[in-house]
Amino acid sequence: MYADLATVLADYQPKDDVEKIDHERALTLATSADPWSRDTPRHVTASALVVDPVTRRVLLRWHARQQAWLQIGGHADPGEARPLAIALREGLEETGLTDLVPWPDTGLRHVVVVPVAAGKGEPAHEHVDVRFVLATATPDDVRPEKPDAKLEWLSVPEAIARTSEPNLREFITRVGALLTLTEGEAPA
Repeated sequence: MYADLATVLADYQPKDDVEKIDHERALTLATSADPWSRDTPRHVTASALVVDPVTRRVLLRWHARQQAWLQIGGHADPGEARPLAIALREGLEETGLTDLVPWPDTGLRHVVVVPVAAGKGEPAHEHVDVRFVLATATPDDVRPEKPDAKLEWLSVPEAIARTSEPNLREFITRVGALLTLTEGEAPA
């Protein structure tokens, strides 16, 4: 139903020089035996920013391990290889929203290599995060998967102010531009 990692990456055009480098690293990883394997020091993850297009708000999740407000997403489960499907599964698990859909289309919106500190028995490693946008028509139905994983709907400026990660600020800015498009305009 959704494209595999290599196809998603091949169809994507990085937006700046930093993303171009990360995109090239992702393309190299996509040709490895298992780019999703957590047993390697650099592996792929899939994430998404959940939006409510009606109110133009975005959803951030508190990640206790990283002590930061971030987008939803994470690792592939065994046998998974389609990044958008992984982001959708993670979205359902982390938000309880059963109506999540790719928005405004199924396109990849950001590629970034993120360092991850050692913890929970894992050494320091890197996530090659492929990022999408998912929308809900039922934002009031949001439910955290566990008590310490708070969820909060924020305006784009509030979300940018809430996060300390420059790469996430860039992603939120891109999504904010999508949210301000008038009907009929094509996303960049």
